[in-house]
Amino acid sequence: MSMLLSISAYPANPFLDAPDDKPVCAKFRGTEWGDDIPQEEIPLSARVVTTRIATMPWGAIYKIEFADFKSHAPQPRKIEPEYFVVTDDQIVLLNEENIPDAIKRLSAAEKPPKFEQSDIYGITSGKFEHQDALWKTTIELKGNLCVYEASHPSGHFKKVVWKKGTGLVEYASGYGARADGFRLKREK
Repeated sequence: MSMLLSISAYPANPFLDAPDDKPVCAKFRGTEWGDDIPQEEIPLSARVVTTRIATMPWGAIYKIEFADFKSHAPQPRKIEPEYFVVTDDQIVLLNEENIPDAIKRLSAAEKPPKFEQSDIYGITSGKFEHQDALWKTTIELKGNLCVYEASHPSGHFKKVVWKKGTGLVEYASGYGARADGFRLKREK
C-alpha cells in the first residue's frame, strides 16, 4: 500500500513527465544560421534525449541533452544540456553553476524551493510575464502547447515549446542580428 501512495503522491506535469527514469529519444529538424554560414540558413538536425534523473515527493528533475548534430556548417553546433525542475504546475530551469550539488540538495528537500521568476520555462495554467532589465519573457498556453518566449531588443531570443503528453517539441535560440542561432522542431 505504501508503494501505491508514494507513486500517486508524485505530482505530474502534463508538459514534462515520464513513467520511469529511462531516457526518451526524439529526432528534431530545423535550420541554423550565423556569421560563419554563407547562406541565410542551412538544415540542422539533432537527437534530443530527455531523462528523469531525480524524483522527489513534490516533483522531479529532468536532463535534456542535444546530440548527433547533422549540419554542413563550418563549425559543428553544440548545445549544452539543460536541467529542469518540474512540479505539478511549473517547469523551471535549474540555473546553477554546480548542477550535481544542486540535484543532491533538491532531491533531499521536503518541499520545492522558491524559484527565480527568470528561470520559469513552463506553466500549466494562466499566463506568465516577466521583465528583467531589457529581457522580456512570456509564457502562454495555446491549446495543448505551453510556449516560452524570451527576447531582448538586441535580437537575442529563446523559444521553448512543450506539448502535453509529449514534452519538448521546439527549441530555438539566437544571438544578435542573426549572428548565430538555430531552430529545431520535433519530428512526428
